[in-house]
Amino acid sequence: MGQTLNAPVGYRGIRGEILTVLKKDQPLTAKELAGRFGVTANALRRHLKELEGEGKVQYRREIRGVGGPVFAFSLTDAGEALFPRGYEQALTEILDLVRQQQGDEGLVRLFQRRWDDIAKVARPELEALPVDQRATRLAELLTSLGYMAEARPGSGELPVLTEHNCAIRLIAERFPEVCAAEERFIADLLGVPVHRQAQITKGANCCEYCITREQEGASGIRHEASQP
Repeated sequence: MGQTLNAPVGYRGIRGEILTVLKKDQPLTAKELAGRFGVTANALRRHLKELEGEGKVQYRREIRGVGGPVFAFSLTDAGEALFPRGYEQALTEILDLVRQQQGDEGLVRLFQRRWDDIAKVARPELEALPVDQRATRLAELLTSLGYMAEARPGSGELPVLTEHNCAIRLIAERFPEVCAAEERFIADLLGVPVHRQAQITKGANCCEYCITREQEGASGIRHEASQP
C-alpha cells in the first residue's frame, strides 16, 4: 500500500490512516477507529500500541454516558508535530521583529499580503464557480498549503470549510492577528462573509468557517484588497 493521502511522511498503510483520522477527529476509542477501517478493535490495538511506543499516540480514560469508562486515543505533541507546520521557529523570530518595528498592524499587513498574493492566482478559476464548488476548490488549495482542509454542506446546505491542521500553529498561538488575515482571505475567495465557529489555537480539533443563512444572498468574489 502506498503513502496514505494527507498522512505524515514515513507512515504507510493503516498506521498513516490512524494518525490522519486522529488528527481530524480525536479523541477516538479503538472500537470507533476499527469502525472507520472495517476491522476488529483487537486488530487496531496492535497498531495503536506501536504508535504509542513511538510516542505518537496516547490514551486516557473517559466517561461517555451510561456504562464504564472507555480508553480514548489522541495524538501526542510528537504526533501533532508530524503534520505540516511550516518553518515555525524561524518565522516566529522574524515576526517578533516585525511587531517590534511596525506593531500589530504591520504584522497583519504582512500576512494579508501573503494571502492576497495567493488569492490573485486562484481568483480567475474560482470567481466563475457557485459558492459550494468555490469552497471545494478553496479547500483543495488550503490542503496543498498544509491545512488538511475539506468543504462540506452545513446548515441549509451552505458550505462549511474545515481545516484539520494549522500549518503555522506555533505562529498563530503567538500572533493571533494572523488568524484574522486568514479569515479575510477565505471570505475574499468565497465571495461571502464567513464566521469562524471553531479554532485550533483555542482548543478545538479544527478551524471551521461557516456561512450563515442571512449571508446566503451574498455573491461574487471581492477584487479589492482587504484593509487591516
